[in-house]
Amino acid sequence: MKSNNNNNLEKFEFTKKNLEEVDKIFAKYPDEQKASAVMPLLDLAMRQIGGWITESAMRYISTLINVPYIRVYEVASFYSMFNLKPIGKNFIQICTTTSCWLRGSDDILKLCKKHLNVENNQTTKDGLFTLKEVECLGACVNAPMIQINDNYYEELNKDSLLNILNKLREGKEVSIGLQTKKRKGAEPIDSVNN
Repeated sequence: MKSNNNNNLEKFEFTKKNLEEVDKIFAKYPDEQKASAVMPLLDLAMRQIGGWITESAMRYISTLINVPYIRVYEVASFYSMFNLKPIGKNFIQICTTTSCWLRGSDDILKLCKKHLNVENNQTTKDGLFTLKEVECLGACVNAPMIQINDNYYEELNKDSLLNILNKLREGKEVSIGLQTKKRKGAEPIDSVNN
């Protein structure tokens, strides 16, 4: 997610390449419903800036879709996928909703806080990790799970979480998806015993 292609945070504009993406996004909506493009435009701006959205970017988007700034801000501040302040290189979102909670997400969250020495909505001193507790990320069948940047890490336990965090800290590649490798996809847990 990190790119920082636009270091001038005072006055945001999409890069030439991203303006081409804006045209592709707008092509998906009728002319009279361009305001519906607010979420993909916020995501595009967030990626261009480096993982968060500035006020300048929200104002720019409000002009593009011809809505008051406050409507763009409302969307950006409502959804946990949008960050309104800088984040670390690895943005960790831990789901603690029912399915994940029943499978131990509270322990995963506590371990993550302790291992990284941060609280919820904080970034590590080295800027490598930002931790955020979030609502359902939609991978309930493989709970507990976390999302780091754009990748899901599912069916976690304490050892697999520490392995992921340590590899990311060392700059090593991390296997995404199911961490136990005992099942395939979303097959029932009982299937590994049969």
